[in-house]
Amino acid sequence: MVEKTADARLEEFEARIDRGEKIEPGDWMPDAYRQNLIRMISQHAHSEIVGQLPEGKWIPYAPGFRRKLTLIAKVQDEAGHGQLLYRAAEMLGKSREEMISELLAGKAKYANVFNYPTPHWADVGVIGWLVDTAAVINQTMLAQSSYGPYGRAMKRICYEESFHIKQGYDAVVAMARGTADQRAAVQAAVDRWWYPTLMMSGPPDTISTHSQLALRWRIKTKSNEQVRQEFVDLIVPQIRALGLTVPDPACAFDPASGRHRYTQPDWEELKRVINGDGPCNKERLDARRKAHEDGRWVREALQAAS
Repeated sequence: MVEKTADARLEEFEARIDRGEKIEPGDWMPDAYRQNLIRMISQHAHSEIVGQLPEGKWIPYAPGFRRKLTLIAKVQDEAGHGQLLYRAAEMLGKSREEMISELLAGKAKYANVFNYPTPHWADVGVIGWLVDTAAVINQTMLAQSSYGPYGRAMKRICYEESFHIKQGYDAVVAMARGTADQRAAVQAAVDRWWYPTLMMSGPPDTISTHSQLALRWRIKTKSNEQVRQEFVDLIVPQIRALGLTVPDPACAFDPASGRHRYTQPDWEELKRVINGDGPCNKERLDARRKAHEDGRWVREALQAAS
């Protein structure tokens, strides 16, 4: 049998993707496809793990038993999502231990949005409402990924993230209908989280080579800008329906396009935060390092028993 050339393998691989087939871990794939997936999925997994921290700090202070239970459930879900995603990345040849070591060493990236402070209970509600809505829009798209394990993980994660949106929205509605101070707190939280949430879907694809490859090979099926626009069009009417203000004077509905115009985020700020210079980068990683060290005895006990 004549061995296929690299060009022939790539042509066959791309034909499979064009037909809508799923690529599985044992299938041939270009190294750039594998590395792009490892980068994306590990960053996603890190984001789920670090993402427990901004809201998790509020568990002892949640206003009422029901709010406490729902927040505990949400934080537990995020941990589970991280484990699902680490497993999907492991099947591509990179160990979970290596990925976590890179996170703890500050070498790995994760979502910018988890490096901002949560000074008020209203932030918990707004994160659930705004951030998780943006996440579900992105993750619903990723559920169609050409890489089978990633897409299947996303389908399960989206079900649980939809609950998180309801949890956040319910908390926001309660405060928006409450006292003047509660309404002011919710508005302040919306103001804090608006632009970090817009940044979360990533910079314009024209300046991201990773994104261009991901679109070419259908690791993702929508551009960063398409995902961001979908979020704006969905969330702006919700914000205004609650009597709250979008913190962007230029945000307005354009009848000609059927879309909302809005001001682009500060992409230099995104770069700074992603590269470790955000308001809470050090705090978040210090907390992860402490948790990892505190759990060392469990890992050692499991290894000794295996």
